[in-house]
This record gives sequence, C-alpha cells and structure tokens, in this order.
Amino acid sequence: MIRTRFAPSPTGYMHIGNLRTALYEFLIAKSQGGSFILRIEDTDQERFVEGATDVIYKTLEMSGITHDEGPDIGGDYGPYVQSERKNDYIEYAKQLIEKGEAYYCFCTKERLDSLKTEAGSETITHYDRHCLSLSKEEIEQNLKNGVPFVIRQKIKDGTTTFHDEVYGSITVDNSELEDQILIKADGYPTYNFANVIDDHLMNITHVVRGSEYLSSTPKYNLLYEAFGWDIPTYIHLPAVMKDQHHKLSKRNGDASFQDLVAKGYLPEAIINYIALLGWSPSINQEIFTMDELIKIFDIKGLSKSPAIFDIVKLTWMNGEYIKKMDADKFYEAALPYLKESVKSPVDLKMLAGFIQSRIGTFNDIAEMVDFVDTLPEYSPELYIHKKMKTTLENSLVSLEKAVPFLKEQTEWTNDALYENLVALAKEMEIKNGQILWPIRTALSGKPTSPCGATELCVLLGKDETIRRLEKGIELLS
Repeated sequence: MIRTRFAPSPTGYMHIGNLRTALYEFLIAKSQGGSFILRIEDTDQERFVEGATDVIYKTLEMSGITHDEGPDIGGDYGPYVQSERKNDYIEYAKQLIEKGEAYYCFCTKERLDSLKTEAGSETITHYDRHCLSLSKEEIEQNLKNGVPFVIRQKIKDGTTTFHDEVYGSITVDNSELEDQILIKADGYPTYNFANVIDDHLMNITHVVRGSEYLSSTPKYNLLYEAFGWDIPTYIHLPAVMKDQHHKLSKRNGDASFQDLVAKGYLPEAIINYIALLGWSPSINQEIFTMDELIKIFDIKGLSKSPAIFDIVKLTWMNGEYIKKMDADKFYEAALPYLKESVKSPVDLKMLAGFIQSRIGTFNDIAEMVDFVDTLPEYSPELYIHKKMKTTLENSLVSLEKAVPFLKEQTEWTNDALYENLVALAKEMEIKNGQILWPIRTALSGKPTSPCGATELCVLLGKDETIRRLEKGIELLS
C-alpha cells in the first residue's frame, strides 16, 4: 500500500509551496487508496517558532487535507514529533559507526571556519575528513573526556544513480558529496538523517518533496544502502515561483495560506488553484472539489517546469467558488465584512445577494459597498454612457422626472419600481437605460454598482433615494 508523509518544520506560517507539497502527497496516496502521514520535523531548535505547529494543524484542517496518523491520532509509532525521539536517532547513527559508514567528528568551530572557501557570493565549508583518521583509542578518550562531537556520514567512492518519477534517471559523482553531519553537537539529528530514519520506520513508500532536494537524494540513498533498507519511490516537484526568476518564499514575505485566507480567499479555492500549479489534469476542467481531485490525480500529470503563482488567476477562481456558494452560507461568510463596512440600517442579507456574483475575494466587499453609508463625491461625467446613450443634459431631465414620480410610489419593491420606471421611460419616449442609468449613478456615485437602479432604490429606502436623486440634480444643474 502506498504511504506518503508530509514532514514540515514548525518555523512559521504555511508557505504555499509547502502546502502544495502536502496536497500532492495527500492526493498521491488517496488516489491509490493509500495512507497519508503527518510528521513534525522540529530538530532544528534554533529555527523553531512557538505556535507554528498549531498553524500546521490548522492549515491542513482548513484545507481538507486529513492525515491518517499523527500527533492528534497516535498509533503504534506516534505521536510523530522528531524531537521527542532524539535518542532513537543517536542509536541508528551508532549502528552506522559500527558498520564503518559513519564516524565521530571532534573538530572545533574554529577549525571548521579555517576550511571555508569563497565561491562567488557564497561561503562554502567542505569538510576534509580530518577525524576519519582518528584511532579507536583517541575516539574513546575524547568521548570519555566529554569533548563535544558530531557524527558524520562517510560517503563512499564511486557514483550514485537514482530514479525520480518526474525527472527520470539521475547520476551523481559521490566526490561531489560532503560527509554530512547526521547527529549535531546538541544531540539532535539533522533533517537529512532524521527523515531517512523516520521514512523507513513509518514504511513510507513514496517520498514527495521539492526539486531542491534532488541534490541531497544520493546522500539519502547511501544511508538506505548502509542500513540495508529499501529505497522509496522519489517524486520531486518543480518550484513555485513568484515570477520568472524568483521563487515564492516565506522568508521574503510572500503570501502564506494564512495571508490569503485573511485577504478573503476561500480555503477550497486556494487548494483547487495550487493543485494546478505544476500538475495538469487529463480532462479539460479547472474547478475541482477535493473528491474530484482524488479521483483524477495521476503523477503522470506532474511537470518538470516551475509554476508561476498568478494571484489574478487565483482571484478569478475564488470568485467562481463564491458564485457557487449557497446564498445563506455566503451571507454568513460575508456578514463580518458587511458589518465592518456598513453602519446604515439597510438589509444586509439583501446587499449580500447583490454582491455575491461580483466579488473576487471577501476583501472586495468594503470597496463595493462603501457608497451605502455615504454617497461619495463624484464627477458629473459618470452620467455619460455611450451604450445607454445618456448625456449630461438628458440625465438631468430624467432625474427631474424621476423624483416626483418616485415620491408618488406606494409600492416600494424592485418589481414594482422597475415596471413603473420602464413605463415612465416609454411615456418620455426614451430608452429604459436613459432613466435607469442616471438613477443608478445618482444613488451610488460610482462607475459600477453591485446592483441595478431599482434594486438600489429598495436597498437605500425611499427617503434616501429621493435625497440622493435631488443631489444628482444639483450636480447636473
């Protein structure tokens, strides 16, 4: 059975690239009836951010990415938090020492700093294997004296070849690989070591991660071989880019999942969008539910090319999700935004119905409804509409006719107002738009409004409608 794992580090908010990795791992497993495992890799204590683990749990929950085992479920192996099993990793490292595949390194920071070389803009330390030649007696004496140490992997000579489901067969000369640290001086394992141990113990069959880990994969395979363990199937994913030259990065302040939700994007729309960042479905369709993604997902659709995060496309997709929401659910979701933006005693549920099909995100609501409380200052030029054939002159005439006409109306409903204003236009021998457009402009003071003229009349009420129309007459006079 396929078993995948998501193994984030609790170092801050959920990066979009990380969330996409989790999604693909989830889809790869679930599309084949497999298991998706959650593991918190918190061995880098210097980068640990308080509360970040809860952010991971919350993000996955909101995204509909449910794990089969993990911290809040338990099991024979769980909870899956690396820092809680520090001694386990040391024992595996000692096994490698006994096999001659790893060794103690007692080099001081000062000595390691002396090995640094400048390569362009980067400072590189390539370890010279100084401690590999220490005698057994020297090692035992250092350990007895409490000399600080790390445990390093001994990279063997030759080449390492591995297959990746996306990038194909890759061969690396082992001379390019450094004797990486497996256990740090603080006793914690490095990411590179802990994830190999955990993947084996958790019976992970498919390792899915970013393409930046391609260069590290030969080191992992040498560890698997040293232990005599099966090597998992590798699926490396292309980068998610902010543009042609720059990757999305939380370190650079690029949007996280939490940021997007705070900006009014729906979690299901975000998931749908990032599913298409680096993967192409076999059918001509863009809007997918999670169940539909599980049914159709195939790793053959994964691309080698980096995917560019397009906020315009995400906004369009989010708007499509908003349009399809049940009216009551949309009202419930929009209500906090409406209450924040509108203080007038208008029917907010009615207003929600007007704006549902017109917004891309919930944060668009404020600008769309800002005219309700206060009519903005606007230019008379807004009355001019070529398609409606309105001018400043005929708009003034229409408003002057509309005010006394509307004052006489006793049934203040959308249907009645529309029917009566259309009848008035016919009586005036003008097109419907030549009376409806001036009214809509006078009521909203905006080039676009969330609804038509008569709907605005009902929303604002009779008194406010008349007041704004009279103000429009003053502006045009």
